Amino acid sequence: MLSRGDLTDDEWAVLEPLLPTSNHRCGRWRDHRQVINGIVHRLSTGCQWRNLPAHFGPWRTVHKRHQLWSADGTWERLLQYVQALADAAGDIDWDVNVDSTSVRAHQHAAGAPKKAPPAPHTASKGVAERSVHVRAQLRALLAEAGAAGEGLGRSRGGLTTKLHLAAEGKCRPLSLVITPGQRADCTQFEKVLDKIRVPRTRSGRPRCTPDSVGADKAYSNRGIRAYLRRRSIRHVIPEKREQQVGRRRRSSFGGRPPGFDSARYMQRNTAERAINKLKQFRAVATRYDKRGYVYLGTVTAAALLIWLRS
Repeated sequence: MLSRGDLTDDEWAVLEPLLPTSNHRCGRWRDHRQVINGIVHRLSTGCQWRNLPAHFGPWRTVHKRHQLWSADGTWERLLQYVQALADAAGDIDWDVNVDSTSVRAHQHAAGAPKKAPPAPHTASKGVAERSVHVRAQLRALLAEAGAAGEGLGRSRGGLTTKLHLAAEGKCRPLSLVITPGQRADCTQFEKVLDKIRVPRTRSGRPRCTPDSVGADKAYSNRGIRAYLRRRSIRHVIPEKREQQVGRRRRSSFGGRPPGFDSARYMQRNTAERAINKLKQFRAVATRYDKRGYVYLGTVTAAALLIWLRS
């Protein structure tokens, strides 16, 4: 019997062919559907891993599976596959909007160890190579997050993480980036757009370029506008007041004002509505994960459910 929030048969039919069949110890995985349902339960409730109901199996198994899939990119690959199915069906509105939100970090999210976790014991050369590959990915993730303190930053309210995203016109996340909470929005704009990558179900390159991009005044600067012109992407980003005054002060040397489509700008709320959908998951609305890459995996798993159920 399915519990509330568990994967339906149709949702499981989409994910099942993409999941690995054997684990790093040369054995078979515990039932993927049972484990994913445990991860979904924790996403929805924000409960501690050890407090998972018994019918999801051992809590350590569910926790370790989520950690591994966050590290090796399994959640991201599943999300891209579901996005590819939607794109093939013409179900993606490529008028993209970019925004960010601050997420309060629980006190248990602090104090992550500085070193990568040790590789599991292996029994064959092929499995050993895979473990080395996973460890290399972990080291790269830790090195990237090291200077940023695992994506945790201090503000007046305490520890926070900032979630940057690009949302398509139907309020579904296309790409996700996390930074410390005090990081400015505009610094991650290019990274957010560069992470948009929707594969083709048949042959062809993945689609990486939206039809247009909308953002608020926090993203109004010369660097972002030059980046969008270089990629030939139409954009709707209003000028800040001081930028307008400075341009007019320079007279003809200030250049023409950027184009602005007020009707297109009204669609910018799709990014905020996508954020609201993500924050319906309590494990996203409050960060409990110590590792930055694990929290990013948590948010990616939530985005995957949004796409599956849209």
